[in-house]
Amino acid sequence: MRKRFPALGPVLVVVAVILAIWYVAVIPMNAKWEYDQAARAGQELPFGEMVARTMVQDRPVLPAPHQVVIGVYEQTVGCDAVGRRMCRETTPLTLQGFGERIAASFTSNRSLIYHAGITLSATLLGFLIGTGGGILLAIGIVYNRAADASVMPWAIASQTIPIIALAPMIIVVLNSIGISGLIPKAIIAAYLSFFPVVVGMVKGLRAPDAMQLDLMKTYSAPGRDIFAKLRLPMSMPYLFASLKIGIAAALVGTIVGELPVQQGGLGVRLLSGSYYGQTIQIWAALLVAAILAAGLVGIVGLIERRVLKRMGMAA
Repeated sequence: MRKRFPALGPVLVVVAVILAIWYVAVIPMNAKWEYDQAARAGQELPFGEMVARTMVQDRPVLPAPHQVVIGVYEQTVGCDAVGRRMCRETTPLTLQGFGERIAASFTSNRSLIYHAGITLSATLLGFLIGTGGGILLAIGIVYNRAADASVMPWAIASQTIPIIALAPMIIVVLNSIGISGLIPKAIIAAYLSFFPVVVGMVKGLRAPDAMQLDLMKTYSAPGRDIFAKLRLPMSMPYLFASLKIGIAAALVGTIVGELPVQQGGLGVRLLSGSYYGQTIQIWAALLVAAILAAGLVGIVGLIERRVLKRMGMAA
């Protein structure tokens, strides 16, 4: 196990430390409510009982980790997500019944799986748009001095605009011309993902040194061969590093783009949870978003290892 997953031990230690700190932080964050309730009832509240109560509050300021995990279950395949009728039909819960719940969760608008699917589709579309645009812009910057001098500063300046202010503007403008749903969120995701790709690809395409370029010119290699056989292969490590940042940024952009609308997605779940003070719902949606981001970055990393290994650039 250690040979196949050398980083597993340190990761588990870090996770254990985070969970321990989280549990400790729950006590002071939720203690005030318990003491206030005891004071109103004219009762003394022992410390041990107070600690126990802070871990099971219905609407805690900071939910405990086990509450978040239970919340994720209830909001994916639990009764809150698939409905009481499905729960009655699959009780006692068997493997087949659990599969039926999972299948139902993909179409239930109360399930985090359903909302994660909406967020994922906009994220992937925006990431593809941002990646394609970023690669093309990077090639233009590397091969055109005017683009390097004029476009690159504007690309950098565009990232100084807060996305939380830009997202409603994009959605309102596109809605006014009849474009709604997936496209506005994908554009916001593309806006956040294209800049890391541009920077990484420009750095990668400029990675070959003067000696390597001179050698290609000595062979009388045309410009397309210099690009395809030298610049592009050299840029792959830089590109994949930027893609990992870009796909995580695309997910953040999609969630922000979902906040002003009520058409589904993890952003909508976050917003509805904040409206009604459902902190467990908020944290459950955040945990699902984190799992989704980790999965997307992991897929990009897997593709990176395969591609670089095939190109002879990794073991």
